[in-house]
Amino acid sequence: MEFLRFEPTILQFLEELTDNNNRPWFEENKRRYESQVLEPSLAFIRAFQPRLQKISPFCVASDRRIGGSLMRVYRDARFAGKQPPYKTNVGIQFRHRLGRDVHAPGFYVHIATDACFLAAGVWRPDRDALARIRRAIVDEPDRWRRAKNDKRFRQEFALAGDALKRAPRDFPADHPWIDDIKRTDFIGLADLLEDEVLSDDFLDIVAARCAAARPLMRFLCRALGVPF
Repeated sequence: MEFLRFEPTILQFLEELTDNNNRPWFEENKRRYESQVLEPSLAFIRAFQPRLQKISPFCVASDRRIGGSLMRVYRDARFAGKQPPYKTNVGIQFRHRLGRDVHAPGFYVHIATDACFLAAGVWRPDRDALARIRRAIVDEPDRWRRAKNDKRFRQEFALAGDALKRAPRDFPADHPWIDDIKRTDFIGLADLLEDEVLSDDFLDIVAARCAAARPLMRFLCRALGVPF
């Protein structure tokens, strides 16, 4: 399947799934899921691959159905608890090739009826990775300032995510960058309009915004000791 654009049917299916989030309904509509959501998403991933390589040859666009860039629609039953069995969004992560899971540095595309956005950076890094990023901010404050204040980055993204209320251990509370050192997520978020998601230019829109996040990604990858 060649990717031209996402059709409105992708959002229509996600809306219906939100209202009918149960196994019998999904099984009855599985072919619709595959034709309206799964296949267009995999086609988008394939089409985005050459654009991604120009941004960073170390980030991966994989169209494998299992273990690729497209996140599974099925919730993990081990952690879902009483939540509905299916995710009601399309989640696509182009993560660093040395990363093992969603916590690796990378780019993320989120498509849902309530919000669409693009993210770049590191979401919920483990303790060692978090310590490395914080130490890099302390050791290279000018590099961090240039990364977060880069003009193109600031035009497209806002730093977001969770943070501690107090300074982490071994870091002074009066450090000039303490608000960033407190972060437990290092991600930039850029809103995507529904019209953008459904436009003929969506590939170019995502590529341009991912390129704008290069300064943040370079800093984070350098802090973690991986190439970008």
